[in-house]
Amino acid sequence: MKNIANILLLLFCMAVFACKQESKRSFDGKVKISGELENHQDGPVVLAYIDEDTPQQIAEIPVGSNGKFEYNLILDGPGFYLLNLMGNKEVKLALYDQDVHINYNFADDTSLKVEGSEDSQYLQQINALMSEYQGTINYLNNVYMEAMKERDQEKIKRVQQDAMQLEEDHANRVKELVRSMDGSFAALQSFAMINPKSDFEFLDETVTKLSEKYPDFKAVQNLAAQLEDMRILAVGQPAPEISLPNPDGEMINLSDLRGKYVLIDFWAAWCRPCREENPNVVRLYNEYKDQGFEVFGVSLDRTKDAWVKAIADDNLTWTHVSDLKYFNSEAASIYQINAIPATYMLDPEGKIIAKDLRGPSLENKLKEIFN
Repeated sequence: MKNIANILLLLFCMAVFACKQESKRSFDGKVKISGELENHQDGPVVLAYIDEDTPQQIAEIPVGSNGKFEYNLILDGPGFYLLNLMGNKEVKLALYDQDVHINYNFADDTSLKVEGSEDSQYLQQINALMSEYQGTINYLNNVYMEAMKERDQEKIKRVQQDAMQLEEDHANRVKELVRSMDGSFAALQSFAMINPKSDFEFLDETVTKLSEKYPDFKAVQNLAAQLEDMRILAVGQPAPEISLPNPDGEMINLSDLRGKYVLIDFWAAWCRPCREENPNVVRLYNEYKDQGFEVFGVSLDRTKDAWVKAIADDNLTWTHVSDLKYFNSEAASIYQINAIPATYMLDPEGKIIAKDLRGPSLENKLKEIFN
């Protein structure tokens, strides 16, 4: 029994020691940037600080004949940096409290290795995900353009469905990666790949933790302020009132539809993706309207004639309103609409339960609600 107790005590001590070792990561304002380059040309390595996406050069670092370079950086907090390797390769770094070492062979573009700084290693993983996603998006764009030229509606629909599924799958991969980062500020670089409308809760939780860990980091402060502005439209919040005239000039309130599940649909006659989605909404509206589903169409058109004609042409038999002010519409401002189509799904109490539903995602949500 003593041996077992001793082993347990040893394991406990090792765990405590490991925790203490982890806590020793402390910021002293000094970071060493070093590297080794193979098959390099003559010239320096240029280090720049990325301030709100704009690189500001800090230093030109000479490279020895053996391909090695080193620079001691003095910084006053976490930040993002760009290392330009002789004009032929750029390496993004997230630097704070750990040294970083770069290895790269100019004869092999896949040879880049970033060692040392955990934040910078996380950043490389984010960039790899981004590159993979962009490659797939480019492929789908090409397929979509071919389908448009061929006027193949079935192919167009499949590509749109594939794109929406890709967006959802990619967002899940990004969130999984962020969760594994143990509070690294490098996660900030991933947020461009996450839709704040559908994943507000995740972003809010993540930024709150980052704010606690890096209270003086400007990038975190800016993002926290942006999320605060969006909080009014987060899932679970009551939907702001919309009061606009219908085609007959009568003032209609969004709150008049309380007691039903309501899809607020921001669209316009001139918006091709909106018009392509309309048959899907019509089909689902006809299927679920008797069960308590309603659509509240908010047009961002400029002229009444175009608006009314599109309603008739597309057989949109639900509630319609507009102030015919394009993106200057009062409703567009309240709901922070900068692109259409855009949708909000409300429950019978008028609370937001989902955003940007269309195609299969709208159909699946309605099945979830009514079936």
